Amino acid sequence: ILTTNHALGCTDIICCIFFIVAIVGYVAVGILAWTHGDPRKVIYPTDSLGQYCGQGKLEKKPLLFYFNMMKCASPMVLLEFQCPTPQVCFLSTCFQKCPDRTLTLVTAIAKPEDWKYYKSYCREDPGNKPMTEILQKKLCPAYLISSKPFLQRCFPSLGKKGEVITVGDQDKFNDGEKIRDAKDLVAGMKNATVVMEGRQVAMKIFEDYTKSWYWILICLLIAVVLSLIFIVLLRYLAGIMVWVMILMVIAVVACGIAYSSIKYVNLKDTAGSNITLQQLGFQPDFSVYLHIRQTWLAFIIILAILEVIIIIILIFLRNRIRIAVELMKEASRAVGYVMSSLFYPIFTFFLLTIVIAYWGITAVFLSTSSEPVYKVFNETDCPHGRQTCEPENFTISAMKTDCPRSECLFAFYGGETPYHKYLIFFQFYNVFLFFWCANFVTALGQMTLAGAFASYYWAPNKPNDMPAYPLCASLGRSLRYHTGSLAFGSLILAIVQIIRVLLEYIDHKLKGAENKFAKFLLCCLKCCFWCLEKFIKFINRNAYIMVAIYGKNFCRSARDAFFLLMRNVIRVVVLDKVTDFILFLGKLLIVGLVGIFAFFFFSGQTDAFKDAAPSLHYYWVPILTVLVGSYLIAHGFFSVYAMCVDTLFLCFCEDLERNDGSAARPYHMTTELRYILMKDADAAQTPTSRDETMQLTPPDKTMEN
Repeated sequence: ILTTNHALGCTDIICCIFFIVAIVGYVAVGILAWTHGDPRKVIYPTDSLGQYCGQGKLEKKPLLFYFNMMKCASPMVLLEFQCPTPQVCFLSTCFQKCPDRTLTLVTAIAKPEDWKYYKSYCREDPGNKPMTEILQKKLCPAYLISSKPFLQRCFPSLGKKGEVITVGDQDKFNDGEKIRDAKDLVAGMKNATVVMEGRQVAMKIFEDYTKSWYWILICLLIAVVLSLIFIVLLRYLAGIMVWVMILMVIAVVACGIAYSSIKYVNLKDTAGSNITLQQLGFQPDFSVYLHIRQTWLAFIIILAILEVIIIIILIFLRNRIRIAVELMKEASRAVGYVMSSLFYPIFTFFLLTIVIAYWGITAVFLSTSSEPVYKVFNETDCPHGRQTCEPENFTISAMKTDCPRSECLFAFYGGETPYHKYLIFFQFYNVFLFFWCANFVTALGQMTLAGAFASYYWAPNKPNDMPAYPLCASLGRSLRYHTGSLAFGSLILAIVQIIRVLLEYIDHKLKGAENKFAKFLLCCLKCCFWCLEKFIKFINRNAYIMVAIYGKNFCRSARDAFFLLMRNVIRVVVLDKVTDFILFLGKLLIVGLVGIFAFFFFSGQTDAFKDAAPSLHYYWVPILTVLVGSYLIAHGFFSVYAMCVDTLFLCFCEDLERNDGSAARPYHMTTELRYILMKDADAAQTPTSRDETMQLTPPDKTMEN
């Protein structure tokens, strides 16, 4: 059946051509981005001329110095992310770094030693120019403040004496014009760091990854080993392993409840542990939350609810689980004949890694492919304020003549070329093709596995009539005949996903809005499209199985699969989904075991791991990475079983409708599978629906049942 039907030819050719053209366009966008982009723009600080500190001709000048930090208190900083004051990159050595003393230009010129130190922070050597000319041309800052480096920038080293804010141990400083309070610098520093705080967290996270990457890989390797052990044991001890997984999940959740309860009780008399999470607010260091009793109380409640839900589901589905265990045994036999299918998720993961890496690199280069834009900054009213300017000829321009105290400073990155005008379109295209390609890779894996397991089901004499290499044969058929069908199904899903992304973006923009109706409508749309995405994934999955069996186009296969499942909806609900629930518990077990190990290792709360664990800024970074990675690994391995169960189930329903068990039209299902599913139908259906099943069941098998 698999060979003759695929000889009909390729399916959905138009969509295949469209997909190839889209991929070629995607490559072209990547080339354009790599040609124009420069990731240094988001890594290194830039001076007033848009040059990178620590790069190129400024390689030996990695630190950025602000002439007047008070100018950073302007509200325009939050709009343009640029302080309206000259900024210079300067040399950083053991002897020269951020200013470590507070001086004014007036006092520094009077002392040769101070003046030599002061000139190192000027834009250019002022020579013997008078002080008024130096200040007018802004060759040197009007004052220096004791500072410390922060993210390659010099910020005033503020401190506290009681409730008084100080800078350089003084509560006042001279800015060259008048005596100011040190607290006046707070607003400027706050605005200047509004963008860099996020970058600081990102750099700390990156540093944590550099220290813990090999331990993360070890934890993920443990997840791989555990998944393989469970899969192999399922092959030979399916019945026992299913119940072991269920009991271990209950035990792991119970251990989490017990540990959280102990921590909750132990923090009872600890100072500061009774404040609420609302009072604490957001903290990038998640370890702070572990010293709050309310955090552990939340863990207890969440885990207890999860435990109760699992136990209630198991009580109500205990009979169905017994039948699902038998179906798992049949799936294990199919997997045993196609053992290479257990390693196919590695191939899918490799392709997804390429897709994600290409999208991420292209996005970075697109976001950094703008050109530096310079604007006029002036301390007083100026008709040319915030207008675009050219720093090369600004001193002789009409703008400088009209506004003598104005300056042409680097403002942000943008551009007016056709490429820059369509940059937002390229970003959108990058995101859309990412969804399309990722869905295509996932669909290819589903169809490949479905074709391999279908070859097991439809083989009259198992396993002698199966292809020599069923997985490779199925992969070849999918790529040769059904690339268009894969692209069609992936395109539909990608369109829904991109709409969901746009809805999330709109929701983010409307967070401060007061229009209740708009919020309600947006919430309804998000809910509807979430349901639509789940429904399309369900339809696509079964459509790919039908394409793998019959070789028909996507739309016809989706229609046939949908109506076939609707005619067997009771079996779908009470059996197929119960099996999915069992496999989900298996994933939770893998994630729980690896997650517990990662928590005690990286948090250093166990004496056995204190010496081996790396010193981290945020130990939740590797823990979350391990949890997500472990789930993806477990999902990859268990998805093979899930796809096998879905394929066998759909093949069974199709076999039941096509054949009647007679010598002329014998069943292709095994005796064990027929016994499992027929018995489930008798046990699950009402008398009316059971009569309908009798009509589909051969007389001799009806008597047996």
